[in-house]
Amino acid sequence: MTALRGLTMADWQSIDYGARMHDAMRGLIADLLRRVAAEGLPGEHHFFISFDTRHPGVEIADWLRDRYPEDMTIVLQHWFDGLEVEDDRFSVTLNFGDSPETLVVPLRALRTFVDPSVEFGLRFEEQDADRDDEMDDMDEEAPFADLSDEPEEEPRPRHEAEVVSLDKFRK
Repeated sequence: MTALRGLTMADWQSIDYGARMHDAMRGLIADLLRRVAAEGLPGEHHFFISFDTRHPGVEIADWLRDRYPEDMTIVLQHWFDGLEVEDDRFSVTLNFGDSPETLVVPLRALRTFVDPSVEFGLRFEEQDADRDDEMDDMDEEAPFADLSDEPEEEPRPRHEAEVVSLDKFRK
């Protein structure tokens, strides 16, 4: 079998667009953080970053983990120090009540990234294998409530694609 970038043809059954899109968004965040580390935050930009504190590779002080056992939101705005960005994680020192603490956050631990100065935000879906296992273990006959009061719509008929020549729009 021919290998395609480390995958065998058997592994290449379908394209997981959602996972690839999330990887691209994590790359965008890493690029932004690298630029902020080098040049600082421009203008009124600031970031709210929430992450799963239980994710493997998250490094935070024990007292922070006790206070935020599941998730934590940090703000990069007025004071932060030592922002370093790697391909799969970033680290930053923040001030918690006059107590500077360094956090290490894998990009895969991110839940949300928001820049409220420009109303930009990203939300990452949880890719929790345990949840997938729970769904697999559910009884197939389990009843689900039908939340719609309206009858189901008839599927729309499919039409053949029409090829349009752009020549007729040219002057």
